[in-house]
Amino acid sequence: MSAAGAPVTEGGEMRGPVRPGGLLDVLGVASVVLDADGRIVLWSPQAEELFGYAARDALGEYAARLMVHERHIQLVGKLFADVLRTGQSWAGGFPVRHKDGSTRLVEFRNMRLLDDQGDVYALGLAADQNTVRRLEQDVALSERMVKQSPIGLAVLDTALRFVSVNPALEKINGFPAAEHVGRGIREVLPLLDADALEGSARGVLDTGVPVIDEPLVGRTPADPDQDHTWAMSLYRLEDAMGNVLGVAVSVVDITEQHRASVEAEAARRRLAVIADASARIGTTLDLDRTARELAEVAVPELADVAAVDLLDAVVEGRRSTLGPSESAVIRALAVRAEHESDAVQAADPPGQIARYAPDRLVTECVRSGEAVLVPRVKDEDLPRIARSPEAAVLLGRAGLHSYLAVPLIARGEVLGALDLKRTRNPAPFGEDDVVLARELAARAAVQIDNARWYQNARNTALTLQRSLLPSHPPVTTGLEVASRYQPAGATSEVGGDWFDVIPLDGGRTALVVGDVMGSGINAAATMGRLRTATTTLAPLGLDPALLLEHLDKTTSALDHSIATCVYAVHDPRLRQCRIANAGHLPPARLRPGHPPELLDLPTGVPLGVGDVPFTTITVDFEPGDELVFYTDGLVETRCHSLDERLDFLLSLLDDPARPLEEACDRLLRTLHHPDNHDDVALLIARAQELP
Repeated sequence: MSAAGAPVTEGGEMRGPVRPGGLLDVLGVASVVLDADGRIVLWSPQAEELFGYAARDALGEYAARLMVHERHIQLVGKLFADVLRTGQSWAGGFPVRHKDGSTRLVEFRNMRLLDDQGDVYALGLAADQNTVRRLEQDVALSERMVKQSPIGLAVLDTALRFVSVNPALEKINGFPAAEHVGRGIREVLPLLDADALEGSARGVLDTGVPVIDEPLVGRTPADPDQDHTWAMSLYRLEDAMGNVLGVAVSVVDITEQHRASVEAEAARRRLAVIADASARIGTTLDLDRTARELAEVAVPELADVAAVDLLDAVVEGRRSTLGPSESAVIRALAVRAEHESDAVQAADPPGQIARYAPDRLVTECVRSGEAVLVPRVKDEDLPRIARSPEAAVLLGRAGLHSYLAVPLIARGEVLGALDLKRTRNPAPFGEDDVVLARELAARAAVQIDNARWYQNARNTALTLQRSLLPSHPPVTTGLEVASRYQPAGATSEVGGDWFDVIPLDGGRTALVVGDVMGSGINAAATMGRLRTATTTLAPLGLDPALLLEHLDKTTSALDHSIATCVYAVHDPRLRQCRIANAGHLPPARLRPGHPPELLDLPTGVPLGVGDVPFTTITVDFEPGDELVFYTDGLVETRCHSLDERLDFLLSLLDDPARPLEEACDRLLRTLHHPDNHDDVALLIARAQELP
């Protein structure tokens, strides 16, 4: 410690004057100087406080008589004489008499002094023994705690060089304690972020605000191959006078707790992803949408790029097992990426069919039914991941560094694979990711399988239904006809809606629109039978009501079948239509110069109810007039009344001269509501002048 105002050299740099420390003030060290006769010639203010005598009372007095009990005077005299004679110092505790009459134990250190005249003096330095013992105990306790503490402890000076480290920190740093001293942080710990550490320490030095449990991740020479996590705290050290001495550092290794926390967070994340998958995957029975939902759940929580691929045979409804030398014919259903990149360009576009050679990893996945994991992708792995050499180049350029494929298995059958890639996320896929991917794939595979079977059944029904409907209405005498059939949306089954235009003798034409209640193949088959019956009965020239009665009997013979139907016969010579209704929505009539209207027909009962007569009415149908026949899928919605929708239909029939094809498209585009997943059959007939 330099004297106040004296420059101090530290680290080769000159610093300004500093205030003295307060340790001596804590001890209250008193200074007393005696001449050769034992008289007091110097009495410090601390001596006044320690012994109780003012300087005016002590100076010139014999010290032994003033401060020593009579029974100790002889011993004190001998100790005093030995110090002056030999020049050897003496230290020890001694009872001293205070001015107030009490006796106090005082710690003494006595030594001989010589002035320039050769005169001999005795210097005594004294402190209260209790104070000295307490300080010694504090120092011993602090030293023992520091040495035996499992917490790494260090002291840095104001230049952030190590002053001392305890054994625990020596073990953490992997650097001998003695070699810490005088070195900076970056010299001892080259593998850590020294700039950040020094920045935190300087902030504590400047502000005095401690840093508590700041996380620190990195490596030290003690374990250079593994990351560790520590909780670091920094405190500014000051003496009793407020002088800044440096920074105290405590370091606790919390690697295991950190890993446990990371694992717990990963488990929570996995549960959240699974819960999200349960809510989002399989919201419809649309195969492509279900695949997209799976890919969207996987990105970005699990991968940067996700693809859902199915074996083409499986999509077509056939079982597929691959031999060791067989290629996999894959149909891409969905690709999802958090960011557009070359990895997306390398993926098979949705809807595309690709052939993957036997050595490809996705082929191995679907052949074995096991997950395929490449934690760290090397250049030689890319050709086995990509579908082509060009795609391998794109994956390398995108920075693909980790790959995982898990099979989609439902009801014991491998359907395809969930293909996952990491390009931006720096962490490689691990076993926890495999577990999560398998769980997602298992949940999604059932939904994909349901959608696949539903789609196959729907395609079968739709094919059947389209085969039973006329591809183009025939050309008839005195009528211009346009029609549309729109199958149900992918979220619902195919229905039994149909229409027909049947030429009859005498230039007449039968117009039919019907709707079998229910959906699926059964509805389509029933529709086909009713259409066949209608086309068989129509040429017989039956009254429309009578024809419906025959259809009613046919429907009744079919188990649990109900259908609605409107049957009309147009006679161009009479310029009339004779119409009967079996529980169907009424046709609309549009006549030039008149507002469009719904024909006022007896509603009748649906076909299949039985034993209820039908009624035929005759309506005028002049050249230029139009009749619009439709099924309920065109006008019904869940949020509007039927009357509102029928009024809306009439409002769209505002131009008798509009081309019929354009009119059909307009009605479908405007009226068919997205929430109404039902078939639509639409038939518009316009009367023409006979040649």
